[in-house]
Amino acid sequence: MGRRKGARCSPRELLSPLPTALAAALCVLGFTAATAVAAPSPEAGAAVLGAAPGSQLIELALPLYADQQGLEQFALAVSTKGSPQYGEYEPIAELASRFGASTLTRGRVLAYLKRVGASDVKIDATGLFADATMSVGLAERLFGAPLARFRAAHNVRFLAPTAAARMPAGLRGLATAVIGLDTQPLSAASPPLIDAGWVHQGARSAQANQPSGYKPRTGTASGCPNAVASGGFTPNQYLTAYDYLPLRLAGYAGQGERVALIEIDGFRYTDILSFARCFKLPVPGINSFGVGVAKPLSPGGESTLDLEVLDAAAPGLKAIDVYESRNRAVDLIRALTAPLQGSGSKPQVISASLGVCEPGLLQAVGTHGIALAEGSLAMAAASGITFLSSTGDSGSSACQGAVGPLALTAVNYPASSWWVTGVGGTNLGLTPGNQIVTQPVWNDAPLQLGAGGGGLSVLRRPSYQKAVVHTDHRSVPDVSMLADVAPGYVIYCSAKGDCINSHHSSPWVTVGGTSASSPLLAGGLALVDQYLRFHGLQGLGLANPLLYAIGTSKLASEVLYDVTTGNNDLGPYLPDGNHQPLGCCSAAPGYDDASGWGSIDLAHFAQVAAAVEPKIAAVTLSLPSGQRPVARNQLAATVSCSRGCLMTAVAEVQIGNGKPFAVDANVYLLRNRGHKTIAIKFSTRQLNRLRAALSQNRSIAATIVGEVVDPAGNVERRTLGRRLTIRA
Repeated sequence: MGRRKGARCSPRELLSPLPTALAAALCVLGFTAATAVAAPSPEAGAAVLGAAPGSQLIELALPLYADQQGLEQFALAVSTKGSPQYGEYEPIAELASRFGASTLTRGRVLAYLKRVGASDVKIDATGLFADATMSVGLAERLFGAPLARFRAAHNVRFLAPTAAARMPAGLRGLATAVIGLDTQPLSAASPPLIDAGWVHQGARSAQANQPSGYKPRTGTASGCPNAVASGGFTPNQYLTAYDYLPLRLAGYAGQGERVALIEIDGFRYTDILSFARCFKLPVPGINSFGVGVAKPLSPGGESTLDLEVLDAAAPGLKAIDVYESRNRAVDLIRALTAPLQGSGSKPQVISASLGVCEPGLLQAVGTHGIALAEGSLAMAAASGITFLSSTGDSGSSACQGAVGPLALTAVNYPASSWWVTGVGGTNLGLTPGNQIVTQPVWNDAPLQLGAGGGGLSVLRRPSYQKAVVHTDHRSVPDVSMLADVAPGYVIYCSAKGDCINSHHSSPWVTVGGTSASSPLLAGGLALVDQYLRFHGLQGLGLANPLLYAIGTSKLASEVLYDVTTGNNDLGPYLPDGNHQPLGCCSAAPGYDDASGWGSIDLAHFAQVAAAVEPKIAAVTLSLPSGQRPVARNQLAATVSCSRGCLMTAVAEVQIGNGKPFAVDANVYLLRNRGHKTIAIKFSTRQLNRLRAALSQNRSIAATIVGEVVDPAGNVERRTLGRRLTIRA
């Protein structure tokens, strides 16, 4: 049984005991595991510049006491075949009301923060944390932690507390922690994009053999001449290799699906158009949203790569929502929930090409912050959203020091979350027909580039990994796709620095990273989601339970390309190490910490998903007798579902031979089979039109349909229309 509403779940219940390797990483990074907020130490390479200006504004997030355990139990239940609740996803608003902070807690937190002088105070849509902006002076008084200015490597300047923060009396028992007092940028999982030619040149200058992962482009490239000449893989190659084409040729291109990307740089729309023209692709509508930023971020290689690979995979998407965020701790928390905000359409798939090594994240946000992030991602899963994240590009050594990756094994978050499919990286050797011949783990040693994964996560092992992971810790990656920068993906990118620089002057560049493998798979899973809905089945949601069930079944060889060669151990080439291997991790038959289950044969995965996903609820409609729509200001319709569902009703009203107008109703949740009589209320303007028409003895007819919708607001099933004549 889940906990009662408002029950408190300790974040330690989410975490395994801190592994020795991670404790060592915290020490090397200058962190302590004991406090949620600590001052940078001399070992962290940060110099104190003086006290922080008291008037400077900082943005904070305050995790609230909520039913975290109940939320996670529900998220697993709706995501796991065999559960009575499998596929019965709920809208974010319903989940927030059910598992988020209580109404009383929310009200008291808002009132307190406003009373003490904070601004922009609100409760996040998840109901799991509060946002607030306040001056440094106010934050110091409230949380009892003096803030100072620091300068770190590469002249990075930030604020951080010089003592542990404490919760003020007015928030005790309501909020668990404060996030955002430390504004130091968190290391992203992916380094700046690097041209494949530079990789090869750099390896030679290091007086080494070719990088272990390096392969000249194989297979048969297709596209405009400048793109093909760049030497990277073109869309026809990786889409053929991973078996996207059967779905694409059958007409599945992502129509009706919405995908969100979480990014830390911007893009030029003209670059996306140039890529699409080269490969004869349409471009979905792209919407940009700032997360903690007042204007769009400068164009960069990350967003450009993600958008172009996603467009190649799913060019018919209904929309792509890009959330541009800075990489501070508070921004990471907000970015994870940004696609869940508002009452409009939500994405079916989210891909995050960013990440933070877990020891660094633990220092920045503490155990309560990690618990908050896990709760936010669990809520996405509970609403049926598929979330993916890149595992990073520094091999099994995810944490970054001043001069490169640290010689310690660690994994990146959010790829290590229970509720996220962590996507690692490989390289490809292809036949002339672009079929896979070889697929080793990405490792470009002696350069410090390789597929992220391996090491012990601070998070406990989820139940879906129990059969293959023999420690108590979450293991990543879950799967892997093409990521090697040599030969890499060909993209069109005119961003100065990342793409146009001293190494190459052409915007046609070849790049890689797990920040490409994640959106590639995100686009593929959007196709699978579309395929499922077309066949009257629930969407995919959290993919991991199904992936692990397939991996341990006889279907594994049909759905998964097992990666059995290569490793992601960069230990001998790390600048601060002893030039010895870290001991992690090598590919092997079946699941392993270097490649997960390997890569996915998308067409076969879609077929297996269609065999196990539950059917969308059947819906029927009846109209109650004796209706007086104008007198009662509404129509009424009784909608029935064959199982738990989200239901609504819609009317189309026509006066005489005029143009019909639509009348919508609220969406209602039925947790079990049953029915509900729904009021379809007229607006004041609509009601006045109806009265005027009746006074002129004009005919009025309403056609009413019942609908089953998904938590994102998309119609999944619709009844035939029932006609009702509206009389005085």
